[in-house]
Amino acid sequence: MINRIRTMREQRGWTQEYLASLVQVSRQTINSLETGRYKPSIVLALKLAHVFKVPLEEVFELESTDWE
Repeated sequence: MINRIRTMREQRGWTQEYLASLVQVSRQTINSLETGRYKPSIVLALKLAHVFKVPLEEVFELESTDWE
C-alpha cells in the first residue's frame, strides 16, 4: 500500500509528533506508517484523512501486490 502521509504532513509544516497528537497515536506509529513498516487500521486511516481534510484515497492507494 502506498501512502502519502509524509508528503501531506510536510506540506502542512507539521511534525510527526504534532500529527500523532491529532490522531492519538505515538510519534513512532507515524514514523512506521511513513516508512511503510506498519499498515493502519481502518479507524486510524479515517482519522488521518479527516485531519488532512481529504478523501481516504488521497492518503492511501493500493498497489497491485495488495490484491494477491
